[in-house]
Amino acid sequence: QVLLVESGGGLVQAGGSLRLSCAASGRTVSSYAMGWFRQAPGKEREFVATISSSGGSTFYADSVKGRFTISRDNAKNTVYLQMNSLKPEDTAVYYCAARPFTIATSTGAYDYWGQGTQVTVSS
Repeated sequence: QVLLVESGGGLVQAGGSLRLSCAASGRTVSSYAMGWFRQAPGKEREFVATISSSGGSTFYADSVKGRFTISRDNAKNTVYLQMNSLKPEDTAVYYCAARPFTIATSTGAYDYWGQGTQVTVSS
């Protein structure tokens, strides 16, 4: 069992930055690929970014490429999402997720989910 807890969300103006954190406990997550997803009101949960267990591979949704950076610190069992140049359309609840081994972009591929953290970007 892996427990994931997100933090770092909040209200920010367009063009601003936020850094989300996802702290993992339970099984060591150093062998898990991690992902960030988001869900806006009335919309389906969508993929944002993913990182391999070693941190050597990352992949981003086109909508955030060049603005968001995913990283991880396996010694701290924590994954981060640095979000820069935020836009109002980035407003959503952001979730982190874990799956064994390889990266993936579909929600169904992930076994463990956090409770989410709200990010609101004002125009």
